[in-house]
Amino acid sequence: MAVFQGTFMAQTLNRTVPFVVILPTDKAVPPGMPQRDPGKPYKTLYLLHGIIGSCIDWLYGTRIQRWAEERELAVVMPSGDNSMYLDHAVDRYGAFVGQELVEFTRRTFPLSHRREDTFIGGLSMGGFGAMRNGLKYRDTFGAILSLSGGFVLDEDILTPPENPQFQSESQEFLHAVYGPDLRAALVSDRNPKYLVETMAAAGDKFPDIYMACGEDDFLLQKNLAFHELLDRCGVPHTFELGPGAHEWDFWDTYIKKALDWLPLEDPLAGRSSGNVR
Repeated sequence: MAVFQGTFMAQTLNRTVPFVVILPTDKAVPPGMPQRDPGKPYKTLYLLHGIIGSCIDWLYGTRIQRWAEERELAVVMPSGDNSMYLDHAVDRYGAFVGQELVEFTRRTFPLSHRREDTFIGGLSMGGFGAMRNGLKYRDTFGAILSLSGGFVLDEDILTPPENPQFQSESQEFLHAVYGPDLRAALVSDRNPKYLVETMAAAGDKFPDIYMACGEDDFLLQKNLAFHELLDRCGVPHTFELGPGAHEWDFWDTYIKKALDWLPLEDPLAGRSSGNVR
């Protein structure tokens, strides 16, 4: 397993951006087991951190390195600041994770260029970003993983609390990430709920979708509401509830479950894990 930490100049953000890449290139193969074709490109997961996080969060908060190596999966983890992974007036974080990061890493590392081999996932803010950009850039991503997704772009943002408990509830933050007209943001492609509704009405093809949330997570009701929206719109998806709150123990457990759900190779079993419905 190789782990690369570096930066590259992102045109969409007008600056250098740190990122981490996990590549299972030096995986030891037990005697008698088939060797992986060295020319075969890797299936890839673009994995997004939560608010106040960075590109190293997943690496140190979970066993993603082990899970990726076992499944011969490349994992790309960028720093997304507190952007909600949306396009802003200057920094276009949506275009960064949905286009430029994918193009750069495909040029630089031995990654598959096929939609069915390319996935996007994240936790909390990253779960929101994965859902929004996985839907917007659906020709690039074949599957979306959202753990404890921060699906807070709904009518509640029009009447934020007077004394917000979190920075993400403040008027300053809401206008900075969603734009000056919050009501307009609700009916734009900044909102994954709007994307679901318009895509379903148009009969568009959806990426495969996996969602999970802890039973004690403060975002549980937001995730249940998004799950119910997918059901109402007839969008096939997997939704799982489990013990836990908004915490790394839950995300470590459920990123493994999410990877088991993805159509990844299992070298020891010699078969695909397939999708769970």
